[in-house]
Amino acid sequence: MRKTIILPISVRIFCPGDPRRDLKRRETGFHVTLRQDAGVGDQPDFARIGCSSQESRPCSGHFFSNFFEDRMMRSNLNPAVYKRLTSKELMDVFDRDDEESSARLLSSPITEEQNSNPPWRLSLPHVCVATICSFLFGYHLAVVNETLESISMELGFAGNTLAEGFVVSICLGGAFVGCSFSGLIADGVGRRRAFQLSALPMIFGACLSASTGNLQGMLLGRFFVGIGMGIAPPVASLYVAEVSPPSVRGTYGSFIQIATCLGLIAALLVGLPAKDVMGGWRVCFWLSAAPAAMLALCMEFCAESPHWLHKHGRIGEAEAEFERLLGASHVKSAMSELSRSDRGDDADGVKFSELLYGRHFRVVFIGTTLFALQQLSGINAVFYFSSVVFKRAGVPSNIANICIGFANLIGSIIAMLLMDKLGRKVLLVGSFSGMAATLGLQVFAASSHFLGSWTLYLSVGGMLLFVFTFALGAGPVPGLLLPEIFPNKIREKAMAVCMSVHWVFNFFIGLLFLRMLELIGAKILYTIFASFCLIATAFVKRNVVETKGRSLQEIEISLLAPE
Repeated sequence: MRKTIILPISVRIFCPGDPRRDLKRRETGFHVTLRQDAGVGDQPDFARIGCSSQESRPCSGHFFSNFFEDRMMRSNLNPAVYKRLTSKELMDVFDRDDEESSARLLSSPITEEQNSNPPWRLSLPHVCVATICSFLFGYHLAVVNETLESISMELGFAGNTLAEGFVVSICLGGAFVGCSFSGLIADGVGRRRAFQLSALPMIFGACLSASTGNLQGMLLGRFFVGIGMGIAPPVASLYVAEVSPPSVRGTYGSFIQIATCLGLIAALLVGLPAKDVMGGWRVCFWLSAAPAAMLALCMEFCAESPHWLHKHGRIGEAEAEFERLLGASHVKSAMSELSRSDRGDDADGVKFSELLYGRHFRVVFIGTTLFALQQLSGINAVFYFSSVVFKRAGVPSNIANICIGFANLIGSIIAMLLMDKLGRKVLLVGSFSGMAATLGLQVFAASSHFLGSWTLYLSVGGMLLFVFTFALGAGPVPGLLLPEIFPNKIREKAMAVCMSVHWVFNFFIGLLFLRMLELIGAKILYTIFASFCLIATAFVKRNVVETKGRSLQEIEISLLAPE
């Protein structure tokens, strides 16, 4: 049986960066879960650590573990008697030897190697293999951009904008189906096997699309590709967050967006010569089967997520994988934090319905809203139909699309360099604000026909800046931020829910964008997109927390309210 109490204790607060500096004495309340059947010296579970003082800072989990163990052993206090003591009495019991105990903790040896950040080189190859699925994601998003006209002419649906929209959006419908099961797959068979399973429908669907002779075969092949696309991105976000050292997790998370950009550029470069050759579009689909097969093969040699192994009770394997990813000197501390955050969790009992209420609602609400606003900004409409939009503006689509790809890539590289310096929240606010401004520029261009040729420059320049500002934050940050703020207990299922919302909005934007452009015009449509960007800016300022440089366990403790 467990019971939660609040202990108002006067303690020495350590800065998380260096536990030997900046000591301050504060009156602090700790939510501590004690077992009634615990014996003397048993260590309590920490449901939440909250400081009542505005000036005090979050403290190291190692310090609190040692602090309470020391207090309970020295005072010979059995946790079963806490109900008979007042808060004042509890404070006196735990605080009587504060000076002596704190001095003893300060003198405990901490080696320089243990106090440094884990080496980034060990986990880099595993992250790079995982981002192959992000390359495929970007490639399949843009593979029909340049070739859509030749596909429609050869398969007999030229001029049918609704059928063209289905060729684009059916892939997103398949992604929704795959994403709905991604959490169960990632939790059931592990991250590595989930990557390998996602590669199978992408290989089959690409081959089917490449060899079909009618619209139905194209739609079916794109649907299978979409299933693989739906499974892979949530797993990639989970995997990168779980195998990366905290000091470079933001940088490695940006690799996902960079790989997506490279996939988009590759699809455009392959599509440009293929669109003018009879049947050349089939080569574009055949080529995509190769990286999918490479993903399935290379993942066999990558590390499994230690978080998943620990969650399923495979402690020895988790330690071995931490050693591969972080180095031997950081295994003990990593396992200690993981054990402390998972203590008392019943992972098998988490249902999808539990994500919609209670203590997990806040983080799931933040995640789903971020992905919805990301899509409502209109970014994927640019990627899917940029050729059509530029053609109507009188701009050669091949030049404009390559410029869009490189604007996306450059922005993603800058985001990678800034992610662990400025932080996630700053990049999100700046990105959504910039997107709103550039959409305003395009609205002005659509309303200013008197400018002559400058209208085209403003339109194309505004779209390029729109993509660039998206890549600075709104593109890479949500996929990185959500695995960081979700507790290990719900991480797989919560990512599946959020990505499902992402694919639903993505599907309808891909399906309806051309029709809406015809019905209401570019000026009103871009105004709507700009409004959602401003809403996103306000939402991020109010709800998103900064996770830069913090371990997943520290983030979990700071976000969740006590049960």
